[in-house]
Amino acid sequence: MKRLASMSSGQRVAAAKGMPFANSPVLTAKLSAGRSRFVLFVMFAALLALAGRAIWLQGMSKDFLQKQGESRYVRTLELPATRGKIMDRNGHVLASSLPVKAVWAIPEDVKDAPEAKLLELAKLLGMSKRDLDKKLDSDKGFVYLKRQVENDVADAVIKLGIDGIQTRKEYKRYYPEGAAMAHVVGFTNVEDVGQESMELAHQKILAGVAGNRRVIKDRLGHIVEDVRAIREPQDGKDLTLSLDSKIQHIAFTQLKEAVEAHKAKAAGIVVLDIKTGEVLALANLPTYNPNDRRALTGAQLRNRVLTDTFEPGSVMKPFTVALALERGFVKPETHIQTAPGKMTIGTATIGDSHAHGVLTVEQVIEKSSNIGTAKMALQMQPQEMWEMFTSVGFGQQPKIGFPGAVAGRVRPYASWRPIEQATMSYGHGISASLLQVAQSYMIFARNGDTVPLSFLKTSAKPIGQRVISEKTARAMRKMMEMAAGPGGTAPKAQVPGYRVAGKTGTAHKLAGGKYVNKYIASFVGFAPVSDPRLIIAVMVDEPSNGKHFGGDVAAPVFATVTANALRALNVAPDTTKTNIVIPAQGLKESI
Repeated sequence: MKRLASMSSGQRVAAAKGMPFANSPVLTAKLSAGRSRFVLFVMFAALLALAGRAIWLQGMSKDFLQKQGESRYVRTLELPATRGKIMDRNGHVLASSLPVKAVWAIPEDVKDAPEAKLLELAKLLGMSKRDLDKKLDSDKGFVYLKRQVENDVADAVIKLGIDGIQTRKEYKRYYPEGAAMAHVVGFTNVEDVGQESMELAHQKILAGVAGNRRVIKDRLGHIVEDVRAIREPQDGKDLTLSLDSKIQHIAFTQLKEAVEAHKAKAAGIVVLDIKTGEVLALANLPTYNPNDRRALTGAQLRNRVLTDTFEPGSVMKPFTVALALERGFVKPETHIQTAPGKMTIGTATIGDSHAHGVLTVEQVIEKSSNIGTAKMALQMQPQEMWEMFTSVGFGQQPKIGFPGAVAGRVRPYASWRPIEQATMSYGHGISASLLQVAQSYMIFARNGDTVPLSFLKTSAKPIGQRVISEKTARAMRKMMEMAAGPGGTAPKAQVPGYRVAGKTGTAHKLAGGKYVNKYIASFVGFAPVSDPRLIIAVMVDEPSNGKHFGGDVAAPVFATVTANALRALNVAPDTTKTNIVIPAQGLKESI
């Protein structure tokens, strides 16, 4: 009643006439025209903004948004290429890749897995539950649990049915010859990348090129659709080495026996094909098993034949004598007075292990006289000796494409003093690797020239580089055959049915810049002398079982390896002599 009383007469009339409530003047909004236009403008601007955003997203940003979307469910999987095999010269496999699997996880998806299944997973992967939890406690979207898992183990892992646990194909390198070939073949890491020796040197050839394909995966990482292959994998190429597995086994076995017999610290051996320059065998001790490298040490890893240098000692004497013959200072029958077995040069004195008196040049090599060698050396210019040493590879890094091969050291001739020239003539004051020593003897075995070495099988005939005349080479072969005979320093190098030639070496080791009573015993030689086929160099480091001379320690290894290797190669004997004469008290070379 009060509301009706307060109405104006016009309002009461409208109400009395039945006007709709919505049209009541009471409800009429009294807004200004400017405010209405502003609200309309804001709404229109918002509509334009939405339209512009839609055009931007669906037009200009289409590729970006599609990529973002695909990144949630589309994956590019790598298709690993099979690494090429490494084989010996006869096709025997030395390294091959076996298919295995990597076990990986999406940590976020594994969190709710039953504890019993995780315990079983850890057991299958050969790890503790603690280590497994540590790997899974990661904020990464992808973690490897274990690499190079055998296929049956990987299948057992998948059968556990744990969400977020997946496997992928990869390869594991296998080395059938194990420790015997380790220092030549080398090994790869878990990523199948070469780390040592030929595996490293020929990584690009062996590795090939990995391929890839695009797939669609669900939230748990399962492939639900194979979209397309982007690139097919290109498998690596096989590599054929110059090595002969039979000769390698012979060399390794004999070297191991020598180390054990003489209680040596280390040893090395290398076998070269004189005709082609190919390396037929190379072994070191200590060695390692490339199939199980969990306890690998630096001493085992060292390829001592190529990376370790030592003073060659008396194996250098033939080069000094050959140079003296080439320069015409002496002839093989020239007499040299070596009495009284000692010689003073400046303030230093050098000597022989035995007083020999007058020796011919041939006997200087046969008896390994320091005095006789030094007297010939001092007739020559230092530059001439330096050129001879470097021409056969001393002081030069071997060009063999093998990682770690060292150059050794031959000091510049301009700084040589007379005493240094004398000691260098018999192998003291210079350093070389066993491989360099073996290669240097090519000039004696190949009638005066030398050829490059190769760790790969070759078919082309190598081009030789002449160093000395054929006449000098023949003369030196005769002298070194005498040195390896009953009257020389290495009668234990003799081989029944074959004529052999070579030279012993026994050198003190340096420690703290001083010579100490530790030795490196060596022998380098070739056979058969009538038509040389093999050069074999042996080095034994620190023999400590009562014998340390090269003729006692290294020469017997040479003899056994030579005999078996020549027979393995079907090389015909070149002598009917089979009774080996070894004096009860052998002649020792001068140190």
